[in-house]
Amino acid sequence: MKKRIIALFVVLTAVVSFDLTAFANIGVSAQSAILMCADNGEILFSKNAEKQLSMASTTKIMTSLIALEASIPDKEITVTNEMVSVEGTSMGLVAGDSVSMEELVYGMLLQSGNDAANTVAHVLGGGQEGFAKLMNARAAEIGMKNTNFVTASGLDDKNHYSTAYDMALLACECIENPEFAFICSQKKAKLTYGNPPYARTLTNHNRLLWKYSDTIGIKTGFTKKSGRCLVSAAERNGVTLVAVTLNASDDWNDHISMFEYGFSKLKGINLGCDLSDVRLNVAGGDESSVSIKLAYCPEWLEGEDCKCRIMLKPFEYAPIKKDSAVGEAVFISEKGIVDKVPLLTADAVFLKPVTEHEQEQTKGFLEKFFRKIKDFLNISEVK
Repeated sequence: MKKRIIALFVVLTAVVSFDLTAFANIGVSAQSAILMCADNGEILFSKNAEKQLSMASTTKIMTSLIALEASIPDKEITVTNEMVSVEGTSMGLVAGDSVSMEELVYGMLLQSGNDAANTVAHVLGGGQEGFAKLMNARAAEIGMKNTNFVTASGLDDKNHYSTAYDMALLACECIENPEFAFICSQKKAKLTYGNPPYARTLTNHNRLLWKYSDTIGIKTGFTKKSGRCLVSAAERNGVTLVAVTLNASDDWNDHISMFEYGFSKLKGINLGCDLSDVRLNVAGGDESSVSIKLAYCPEWLEGEDCKCRIMLKPFEYAPIKKDSAVGEAVFISEKGIVDKVPLLTADAVFLKPVTEHEQEQTKGFLEKFFRKIKDFLNISEVK
């Protein structure tokens, strides 16, 4: 799907809690779990999805999102002792190293580097406390109402917690970011950083990328307090699902089971738009109008209504090349905009040929014009 639309459903508000395990034949080992359709926000399965729990290194999903949204991927950062004074997993940073913001994101999403997360916190927030404020502000924008961030890396703190539902909302937001979506889907990455910089290969801790072919990310996590945590996304036939498990002894199989259940319930279809009677007016062309087409057919969920609104230029001047962008088709469901697809010309339109009569008219006009110029230049000098 080109656009993920997240709807906040009443079934999982702070007031009403509803467990969907009874409606799905899924056994999960997790203390808390959820399966959400990223395309429309539908909750397909949940188990204690609003229970506040620590989420370990899946915290780095938020840290990475903020790092990417800072829009300084090539910013070179000189690592300090304070930045890398953190326990746990590491991407191998030491004081004095030179590393880019983008490389730090790779270090977080693949290697789960606490040193990378800590460095981002100091660069963007001036430290853990300042960065936590950025994290909580972004969480509020996403609608994560039962989450509180304290650390950038996900190291345990009694006030650092989230819910499976909130983490699913975060995941849906993140896969809308093309850079995030690309990085978290990589099994391995070759990077160059250090002092002096040298080539290294980072391997993604998310084994689901190897175990389940439809997986497109996102992030693992583990501490003794949190247990095994996993936030993942998978895509099949135009349907994108997000799964979250917190404190799960068998998280890989939990996610595979949830995904298989979800894909059995939802099917994607190609949306079309009848443009047979829609033509773009053309001025000065060998044709007075040209037919148009969609640049591509967007995908949506089978059985859900979606309308198409055409936004087309009133006219275009010739010549026009085939596949020229001349407008936009906006696909809208009851939950919002599904996609905006460029409208292209189906054929080329050439300049209208000039007739012999028009040539004579043009020739006569030019002769008169140049005669007047000549007469003007021959005016006697004024004394």
